[in-house]
Amino acid sequence: MDKHDWKICIVGGGPAGVAAAMYLEKKGYKNYAILEKDDHLGGKCYSPVYNGKRYESGSIMGCDSYYAIHDMELFGGCTHDGPKLDREYKRANGKRYNPYSPKRFWQIPHLLKVKSQMKKLGELLKTKYVGYDVNGHRGVCLGKYDGDSPANEKREHISGTNPNLKDLALPFKQFCEMNGVPLVQEVYIGPYTSFGYGYFDEIPAAYVLKYLDMHTIMEFVNIRLWTWKEGTQSIFEKVNDKLTNKVRLNSDITKVVRKNDKVIVTVNGKQEEYDKIIVTAPLQFLPNYFDATADEKELFSKIDYERYDVLATTIKQGSYPHISCYLFDNMQRERMGRLMVFYHRWENEPDQIITTYTLRKHSGEKEIPYDTAKKNVLEDMSIIDTPVDKIIKEYKWYYFPHVLTKDYQDGWYEKVEAMQGKKNTYYAGEVMSFGDMEETCEYSREIVERFF
Repeated sequence: MDKHDWKICIVGGGPAGVAAAMYLEKKGYKNYAILEKDDHLGGKCYSPVYNGKRYESGSIMGCDSYYAIHDMELFGGCTHDGPKLDREYKRANGKRYNPYSPKRFWQIPHLLKVKSQMKKLGELLKTKYVGYDVNGHRGVCLGKYDGDSPANEKREHISGTNPNLKDLALPFKQFCEMNGVPLVQEVYIGPYTSFGYGYFDEIPAAYVLKYLDMHTIMEFVNIRLWTWKEGTQSIFEKVNDKLTNKVRLNSDITKVVRKNDKVIVTVNGKQEEYDKIIVTAPLQFLPNYFDATADEKELFSKIDYERYDVLATTIKQGSYPHISCYLFDNMQRERMGRLMVFYHRWENEPDQIITTYTLRKHSGEKEIPYDTAKKNVLEDMSIIDTPVDKIIKEYKWYYFPHVLTKDYQDGWYEKVEAMQGKKNTYYAGEVMSFGDMEETCEYSREIVERFF
């Protein structure tokens, strides 16, 4: 059989699944199916409508280093035409301030130190940590890099040996202190912890730096960011519109059996036969419906994830904010379960959705109950003079699947990558790279390039 005739099942209609289908189609594969259990595609890139306008409940923004997302814009015929982003900062007590303002003369010495350490980190990443920013984690625990370079949209494949890359398995806080740049955490915390990706004393540096490579972090700092008028979900909707085979929504997969060189998928009570299967849905849950091997069960049981909650709210009349707001005080481990940021999307429109974001989990600590965190967020919104009128929708996301330092050092990624293609199965999705839409789509592109 010609490989282009393979019948391919893609599990999951989120960014990774839609991207996999697009890249397969661009290589001439047309015999695929995308099975999505929910009633909408896009996963956490979900942009519901309120009062005639779409708001964001998950992913919000991108930038010019989002090459896979740009591929999808071109394929789907859309562009980043959304509202301009801006932000302000408040203390936990509601007092407005600017942590980066040189006008506050007493801050200048500290800001100069931060700037100096950011410059030092940039040099270290270019020299000591060559290969740190390739997509995915293949080889890192062995002091190697093997993947596509993010230097430009061509993404040439590069590989090599660099023993220093083993440092990336350390928690980001430890990594920064070891390299004499502890203050850079003040720059990274906004687009990292507040976006739901955990705390720097627990998360391996690899995740932080592959998501926020030096170019990308500077785009976030300088607010040179992309948004989409119809929401991030519209990127994947537009791609889906152009695909030969659309995402099949409400597809409940209850069983996957791999035998006789075929993959038998039971979906909505009926069996379907495929030659290959690409899993972009959360791998932690794969053993629940797959004929999982002992290796699959063991490795995927080690996946941790964040409890990241979003409230879509309206604000009491006369109190609508004019801009998004960050609360750095609440991005610390000791303030877990408090409001970290709220997102204001449409300028000069008081009757709009304001979305709030909070984390309520740290590895090794007791998880904050959902209702407690919700109560805290509503209290914090009142403290910062943005009292909530109504909660329109609540989202408790399965967020940022990852492994912690020990499992990273012990070769978790090497072991999973070694299983790619066995039993006609390929593993993709957030955990294989990172939990933002660019990294997960870029990994799908690489899977297609490597194996198809």
